[in-house]
Amino acid sequence: MFEQILGLPVHVLTVHAVVVFVPLLALLAVAYVAVPRWRRRLDWAVAILAVLAPVSAFVAVQSGEALNDALVARGFQGPILDQIFEHSRYGDILFRIVLPLGIVAILLLVATSGHRRVPKLPGLVTPVLSVAVVGLSVAALIYVYLTGHSGAETVWGGTL
Repeated sequence: MFEQILGLPVHVLTVHAVVVFVPLLALLAVAYVAVPRWRRRLDWAVAILAVLAPVSAFVAVQSGEALNDALVARGFQGPILDQIFEHSRYGDILFRIVLPLGIVAILLLVATSGHRRVPKLPGLVTPVLSVAVVGLSVAALIYVYLTGHSGAETVWGGTL
């Protein structure tokens, strides 16, 4: 399932979704926290991205593992596998950041929704969720960069 689409490695295609959805989630979630008057305009986008970003990161990790297995089976060895391992490690960490970011962002949306079915929450809930969203967003942006750069360096480093 995570190996090929139309003869191309799934990983090569899915990383583009991660590079778009994760930073968008991070930036819009921080904007949701920082500018309360924009919340009604941003809530739908944050909700959608809170699902899409972790799913795309999961598919990228799984497809990356399948690609790594295919490369090892074709005889790749040495320093290139060390670079792939570093890239894979960053990708795993990124997924472990983006999943909680998506969950916390959805919890923040619910906590600030003002919907009558949402029970009255303690006063610290929104600030705590807001700090968590900002912290996880910063970490996600850092690891999108580290993951993407290490992957690009592995593929394109020394080419030009």
